[in-house]
Amino acid sequence: MPEKHVIIGTAGHVDHGKSTLITALTGTNPDRLKEEQERGMTIDLGFAALTLPDGQTVGIVDVPGHERFLKNMLAGAGGVDVVLLVIAADEGIMPQTREHLDILRLLDVKAGVVAITKCDLVDAEWLKLVTDEVRAFLQDTPLKDAPVVAVSAVTGQGLPELLNALQEAVARVPARELNAPFRLPVDRVFTLAGVGTVVTGTLISGRVRAGDPIEILPAGLHSRARQIQVHGQKVEKAVAGSRVAINLPGIEKEQIERGMVCVPPGIFQPTRAFDAQLRLLPDAVKGLPHRARIRLYLGTAEVIGRVSLLDSERLEPGAQGFVQLRLEKPLVATRGDRFVVRTYSPMFTIGGGVVLEPHAPRHRRFDPAVLARLRSLLEGAPEEKVLAILAQSPVGMDEQELARRAEMDVSSVSAILKHLEEHQQAVRVGDVWLARSAWEHLRQQVEETLRRYHQQHPLRAGMPREELRSTLGGRLPARLFEAMLLRWQQDGIIALQGTQVRLSGFSIRLNERQQRLANRVEQILREARATPPPVKAIAEQVGAPPPAVKAMIEVLLEQGVLVKLEEEMYFHRDTLAEFADLVKRTIQEKGSLSVGEFRDLTGSSRKFVVPLLEYFDRIGLTRRVGDVRVLAQ
Repeated sequence: MPEKHVIIGTAGHVDHGKSTLITALTGTNPDRLKEEQERGMTIDLGFAALTLPDGQTVGIVDVPGHERFLKNMLAGAGGVDVVLLVIAADEGIMPQTREHLDILRLLDVKAGVVAITKCDLVDAEWLKLVTDEVRAFLQDTPLKDAPVVAVSAVTGQGLPELLNALQEAVARVPARELNAPFRLPVDRVFTLAGVGTVVTGTLISGRVRAGDPIEILPAGLHSRARQIQVHGQKVEKAVAGSRVAINLPGIEKEQIERGMVCVPPGIFQPTRAFDAQLRLLPDAVKGLPHRARIRLYLGTAEVIGRVSLLDSERLEPGAQGFVQLRLEKPLVATRGDRFVVRTYSPMFTIGGGVVLEPHAPRHRRFDPAVLARLRSLLEGAPEEKVLAILAQSPVGMDEQELARRAEMDVSSVSAILKHLEEHQQAVRVGDVWLARSAWEHLRQQVEETLRRYHQQHPLRAGMPREELRSTLGGRLPARLFEAMLLRWQQDGIIALQGTQVRLSGFSIRLNERQQRLANRVEQILREARATPPPVKAIAEQVGAPPPAVKAMIEVLLEQGVLVKLEEEMYFHRDTLAEFADLVKRTIQEKGSLSVGEFRDLTGSSRKFVVPLLEYFDRIGLTRRVGDVRVLAQ
């Protein structure tokens, strides 16, 4: 069984002894800043490695307790698996105790241990009172059954019991997703002499190996993992749940900041709007109106944004609802990510939630279809979630992308897609899957576009493929579009002819007058043989306006009766076939053919024979060698 990697995070009020306790447990002072050590107060995130009694090493993130540094606490809380809630025996439960626990509840951290520190400073009766108060405080929280251990970092009392309790909590934590693409939210960035820029963070999913290419989002920077360290030790690979440091060559320290994310190139895209379920804390200072400005904390990022309430006019304390969060700066989010929301000013933690659709279009509020889709993403069966994600992509996606978006393994998604296909709910086109509704919408768009085109251009055989693709918004990759055309042709909806597309039932229909004109134009060009006249001259012969003659020439070109060699130069197909045979026989007899010789054979002029010979070059009949032509084969 592979080793499980787990992060323990501290929580608790300022000066309740979190850092001192970590130092006693690990031998490492997590307060790395000079100011922190001088003031005896944690300001920024601190890190240490803890060896449990069974020999397993886990990471510890020590967070600041002072409310002025809560955003630093939030940057560290996102990667926590097990909380170590620290409450001082001489003070008991304090404001930041409550707020830190609220945040961890919003982030769905369920496993934890409570340490009542500084127990050497109080008598047994007082310690019992504090312990009872703590247990009552935890009753309506995920930590209601968490062990409560009295400890003293000074005397060592309770430290062995605390380590055993942490080991049991770690054992209950499920392993993180290793098969997903790796994500490392950056919480620190610094430069080491002789090494270069280094970023650190908690690897929240996947695996990263030395040498792997890395994209830093939302900045769009590219580098690679030149060196990787876990708990200060150089490794070739880091897995989800590890505290990781990565050396990024070619990147300056000033280009990266906390809140950015290291990911594999080309998989993730930053977002400025995502759909979510948001729940307000019961004791939130006030309700949340539509379009309220808030501070969002996701991963290690802090971003200001606005909340669009999708199913209510106002979200009251203790209530929950579907929302769209529109951000002033982009960040990286995936479905299932947890986040915390604070008021813009003054800053209070008021709620949090879960990301449902990371890249969301703007919605109409109270739209039943939108709300049903969000409910499916939140509560639905795997089939409903996969279908809901597909329905949001008008151009579909492949199985790997769908698995990533659904946070499922590819084999499970593949089985679900086959089931959806059998029940006429999904359609496969090449390597891409679309929801049946999206597929039908595209088909209707194509049919309507071609119908309008045929009405506007009744004398054209069809619409150019690229022009048709552009009418669909340019969203369809060329390869997918071609696969769709073939599928629609197989279904009898369209017909393909060269570079053109037409509805299967469409054909050029000339009225009696147009047909007479087309026949006369064809006759003139057939009889002209090697000296075809221009449009104006043909128009004079037939007594019709040049535009009408040009329209009939276009029809004859579509039908393959005529071939355009140059502007205003149209040859009848029979003439080209006759001259092609003449060229072939002459070269076979004489070995080559010059322009002058071909001019004499056709009785034409250089104006026409040069384009003719160049045409035969293009179709592969001849090739030019100096001043003569020889057979291409």
